[in-house]
Amino acid sequence: MTSVRIGQEERKMVDKQSYREAMAKLGAAVNVVTGSGPDGRVGCTVCAVCSVTDEPPTLLVCINRNSQNNAAFKAAGSLCVNVLSAEQRLIAERFATKNISADERFGLAQWDVLATGAPALRDALVSLDCEIMSTMEVGTHTVFSCAVKAVRSGASGDGLVYFGRGYHRLNQSTSTLA
Repeated sequence: MTSVRIGQEERKMVDKQSYREAMAKLGAAVNVVTGSGPDGRVGCTVCAVCSVTDEPPTLLVCINRNSQNNAAFKAAGSLCVNVLSAEQRLIAERFATKNISADERFGLAQWDVLATGAPALRDALVSLDCEIMSTMEVGTHTVFSCAVKAVRSGASGDGLVYFGRGYHRLNQSTSTLA
């Protein structure tokens, strides 16, 4: 930790490594975010997705500004958040791999489109098809504010979560804590 003096008060700044270690303990659903822009289909694996409100249905999606997908999503004006099941781990890994073609990324599964024209994974747990309403640059990432235009729920199944720097199955039949 480093310290910064602001006026009369000294505040401790959290260093990057401490923050990364803390975030490794924050489990999150694994999603493949897809779009279709002037250069064709794009997509990447994203865990930084958050519901904002259900009226109107709105999501936040955070994508690294260095990702080639970032500019493509901005150009397209839409994206689709495809929530993956535990059986779709290979799809998550493929979309997280750098320097492979769109054909290699999309070749593991079947895709179609919903309202915006962004690719929707046919057997995702759920696909949330969104219009990008606004973007905000925060540090290394762009925060996309997205209006949900269509929802398609797939078959039920166990969820895929990222926790402790690895993928894990979230069993839907796990009993809840009392």
